Amino acid sequence: MESVTNVMEYEILAKEKLPKMIYDYYASGAEDQWTLQENRNAFSRILFRPRILIDVSNIDTTTSVLGFKVSMPIMVAPTAMQKMAHPEGEYATARATSAAGTIMTLSSGATSSVEEVASTGPGIRFFQLYRFCSIHLQIGRPVVFSLAVDGEVGVRKVLQMLHDEFELTMALSGCRSIKEITRSHITTPWDPPRITPRL
Repeated sequence: MESVTNVMEYEILAKEKLPKMIYDYYASGAEDQWTLQENRNAFSRILFRPRILIDVSNIDTTTSVLGFKVSMPIMVAPTAMQKMAHPEGEYATARATSAAGTIMTLSSGATSSVEEVASTGPGIRFFQLYRFCSIHLQIGRPVVFSLAVDGEVGVRKVLQMLHDEFELTMALSGCRSIKEITRSHITTPWDPPRITPRL
């Protein structure tokens, strides 16, 4: 899908393509969806502070997770029942994640076994036994929506888009490596007010 320019556009396209029941399964949260909405609202209130006059011509987004080197601090979260979104399901996600150089976490509710996913080729893969915690960003919905719309190609594209957005954010924040990112690079509504002297 060459017309997709934003990760969130995949959700709109997936809604058009998937049967309503399957789309609702992926798009909804528990019960009244209050937590889902609060999470989205909380993330939208976190802003990055732009920096200027810093050489960001060479940015390194690589990091490591549990000793595994990855291309970016973005991992594919455990997302169940991927074959409802696309016939290749977890196979396509595993191949695309491997090509992107990051980690796929296979859901305990997957429609493919650990052995089947491992047979798709090399890659770093984790398995969700019950609960997985990480300081790295995990994405699930954008991956499954892009899978529904465009299969493996869609997953590859969404991972590339996320990488590019992360790299751009690093550049605008004046960070050349993951190690340079600190709390001072973001601002939130709950931060104490910054008083700037008047000239």
